[in-house]
Amino acid sequence: MSDSNSDSDTDEKKKLSLVHILTSVFAAAVGVQSKKNQEKDFNGKGSIYIYIAAGIIFTFLFVITVVTVVKNVLAGVGV
Repeated sequence: MSDSNSDSDTDEKKKLSLVHILTSVFAAAVGVQSKKNQEKDFNGKGSIYIYIAAGIIFTFLFVITVVTVVKNVLAGVGV
């Protein structure tokens, strides 16, 4: 029984993939992050700094995208 616990502890401390990080950041931004994935995210190796950086980058890209879309719509309307 202790072997399975040590295996799960080792699995939780693995470095997370880039795809998993991007998916988690997007899911958290939209508000659909599952409890299981949230626990996996924060139990990963060095994850807090990765998620802070990914969150800042995502927010920056989101704001730039919204500004660009609004400018294009206003230019199309003639304002």
